[in-house]
Amino acid sequence: MIVVRRAPARSPFAIRSYRFQWSADLMTSWAFEMETLILGWYIVVQTNSVLLVTLFGSLQFLGTLIAPFFGLAGDAFGHRNVMCLMRAAYALLAAFLAALVLTDLLTPVLALVVAGIAGLIRPSDMGIRNVLIGETMPEDRLTSAIGLSRITSDSARVCGALAGASIVAILGMGQAYLMVVVFYVLGMLLTLGVDATRAADRETMGAAPSPLRGLWEAAQAVWQAPPQLAAMLMAFLINLTAYPFTLGLLPYVAQDVYGTTQAGLGYLIAAVAGGGIVASLIVSRMGRAAQPARMMLVFSIAWHGLVILFGQINSLPGGLLLLPLIGITQMLCLLPMSVLLLRGAPPALRGRIMGMRTLAVYGLPVGLLCSGPLIDHLGFPATTAIYGTIGIVATLLVLGVWRSHLWPKSAPGNIG
Repeated sequence: MIVVRRAPARSPFAIRSYRFQWSADLMTSWAFEMETLILGWYIVVQTNSVLLVTLFGSLQFLGTLIAPFFGLAGDAFGHRNVMCLMRAAYALLAAFLAALVLTDLLTPVLALVVAGIAGLIRPSDMGIRNVLIGETMPEDRLTSAIGLSRITSDSARVCGALAGASIVAILGMGQAYLMVVVFYVLGMLLTLGVDATRAADRETMGAAPSPLRGLWEAAQAVWQAPPQLAAMLMAFLINLTAYPFTLGLLPYVAQDVYGTTQAGLGYLIAAVAGGGIVASLIVSRMGRAAQPARMMLVFSIAWHGLVILFGQINSLPGGLLLLPLIGITQMLCLLPMSVLLLRGAPPALRGRIMGMRTLAVYGLPVGLLCSGPLIDHLGFPATTAIYGTIGIVATLLVLGVWRSHLWPKSAPGNIG
C-alpha cells in the first residue's frame, strides 16, 4: 500500500482522504495499464489485424454513452460507494480472464467481449476520481491535487506498461493477469478509506427527481457557462483527433511501423506517460497561478502539431524522442481542462457534469474506428496529418467563438 504519511500543511497529501484516494487510484491505474497492454498485444499477435486492434481500443470506451448515469448515481448515493462497486467489477472481470488464460480457453473473441463489458464501466473512473477530489479538497489546493492525481495514471503507464511486458515475457500471460487481479483488489480496499462525509450531506440535499431530470439540470448548467461548454467541446475534439495515436493505435505503430516487440511497445507507452508526469508536476507546482482556459487552447494546438510530426517518423528511436513531448503537451491541455470544469460546476451537480465530460471520450472510439480504414487506404503519415490539421482548425474555431471567455487573463475561464 502506498500512502504518503507526512506532507507540508498546504500539500494535498496533508489531507488523509486524499492520501487514501491517491494510493487507490495508483493501484487501479497500474491494473488498467497492465491489462490494456497484455490484451492489446494478445489481439495484435493472434489476429494481425489493425481493424481488430482499433476495435479493442474502442471497446474500452464503450461506456462513455452511459457515463453521465454513473455521475448521477454518485450524486445520489455517494461517489465513493459507486467507485468501490466499479473497482470490485474490474477485479471480477480480470479474475475471469485470468481463469480463461490459465485453462487455455481464451480466444480473441472472448477477449473482445470481456473488454466490451469492462468498457461499460472504465470510462467513468477518471471523472469520479476528479469529483471525489473536488469534494474533499479545499479550493486553494484543487489545481495541485488534480495535477498530482494524474501522476497515478501516468506513472502506471510507465511502470505498469514496462512491468506488464516483462511479467508476460518471464512468467507468462496467466501469471501476469493474476497480478492485475491483485492490483484491482488493493485499489478497491484503499478506496474505502476515502472520506464519505459528503454522502451524508447529499442525503440531506435530496437526490434529483429523476435520472433524466438530473441530467437535464447538469446540461443546462454547462450550456449557460461558456467556459465549461468550450471545455466540453475541446474534450470531445482531442479524444477524436489526438488521443487515438497514443492510446489504441500504439500496438499497431509498434509492430507495423517500427517493427518492434512487446517490450518496444512498453517503451513507447512509458515515453508518453513520462512526459505526462513532468506536465503533472508543472501544473501542481503552478497551483492557482495556472490560467486553465489559455493553457487548454495553447497546448491543444501544440499537441495536434506533434501528432502530425509523429506520423512522419518511422523508427523506434525517433518515436521515443517525440512521444515524451506529446505526453507533456497532452497533460498541459487536459489537466487545466479538468480544473476549469470542476471550478465552474455547482457542488450538487459535479458528478453529473463530470459524467458528461466522460461522455466526450466517445470521440476516442469514433476516432479509432475511422483511423483504421484511413490507415489501410492512405497510410499512417497521411492519417496523422488529416487528424492533426482538423484538430488545430477546430481549436482555433473554439477560441474564435468564445475568445472573451477563454483568452484574456481576467476572463472567467482563467480566474481561480
